[in-house]
Amino acid sequence: MISNRELFLQNTAQTSSSPRLIEVERAEGIYLYGINGESYMDLVSGFNVSNIGHRHPKVLDAIQQQLDKYLHVTVYGEFVQAPQVYFASELLTILPRTFESVYFTNSGAEAVEGSMKIAKKFTGRRQIIAAENAYHGSTQGALSLIGNEDYRTAYAPLLPEIDFIRFNDQASLEKITSDTAAVIIEAVQGEAGVRVPDVAYIRALREKCDETGALLVFDEIQTGFGRTGKMFAFEHFDIVPDILMLAKGIGGGMPLGAFIARKEIMDVIKDNPMLGHITTFGGHPLSCAAARASLKVIQEEQLLADVPAKAARFRELLASPKVKEIRGLGLMMCLQLESFDQVCSVSSYCANQGVMIDWYLHCETALRIAPPLTISFQEIEDACKIIRTAIEKFC
Repeated sequence: MISNRELFLQNTAQTSSSPRLIEVERAEGIYLYGINGESYMDLVSGFNVSNIGHRHPKVLDAIQQQLDKYLHVTVYGEFVQAPQVYFASELLTILPRTFESVYFTNSGAEAVEGSMKIAKKFTGRRQIIAAENAYHGSTQGALSLIGNEDYRTAYAPLLPEIDFIRFNDQASLEKITSDTAAVIIEAVQGEAGVRVPDVAYIRALREKCDETGALLVFDEIQTGFGRTGKMFAFEHFDIVPDILMLAKGIGGGMPLGAFIARKEIMDVIKDNPMLGHITTFGGHPLSCAAARASLKVIQEEQLLADVPAKAARFRELLASPKVKEIRGLGLMMCLQLESFDQVCSVSSYCANQGVMIDWYLHCETALRIAPPLTISFQEIEDACKIIRTAIEKFC
């Protein structure tokens, strides 16, 4: 009988020539469980998705309650659907008052696409600026913003009038002019290997956008919902962007994204033409019900409170002469090693010992660590023993 692994390789599209091929039977809390009873600590949170862990009971209960009511009923924006209404309202209560309108999407890349459209239409300008080594998604528009030529070339031509600035370099902000519709930037660069910008740089960026009339668009797809120790990473910099893009951790494990802005910006999609941005499944009622429950879990269980201490414990236990640098903000961290071979060896060893870590698209020499916020201090110690053993063995 052909195995699921063989069927996976035979019938599903492959994104690389070396998939992990770990077959997951179930997941719960910070753990993934394989078909033979093996368990893995998920220290990447499904790539910054499972901030409250896998299958939180309150999320499962919210999904079940919504299952008993309705699933998809029509395209987004036509019918009044309580899960969308309630979650949008609750999201806005935890954001600065300048955010007034939420548009729900299926994913982060779709949030990027929508943000690019409203920025260009609202400003009447065409140029968009992103950062070198940025990652914003793989659709054609989002791909145009990736600050790594190796990932763009094969899919050219992409969007015109895209330019790039150097991340965390105030001098390059001079590229932002009155021709710029928007600057789209990650609050913390993720796939570049967790690059945390200086507060002064972000504030200078905000000032430059104000000076030129360009919109400041923050990509918080990886950093949102407590990952950095605050609900949103822009709070670390004491500024407010014009447009906020969310996904991954927003949905409690369900597919969901959003872009959020003040109403006058969002309203440009209502006419000339009418239905200027549409989605069939965006804001699916199951996803919004799950997202609402997930937000309550973060708030009621006060998951942000221990993030700094947990991050400090990781840093303390993983400090080693063989680790060149530990970068991060909250529980979005990376260990900088010497080579991709070291990263592969350490990652494989850890997986075999029941700890899942990974690397970064634009920084293959660094190890990704981004556990669920619910990880306990004892679990941190257990995981770090394995990671530290691997580093000593292979680096």
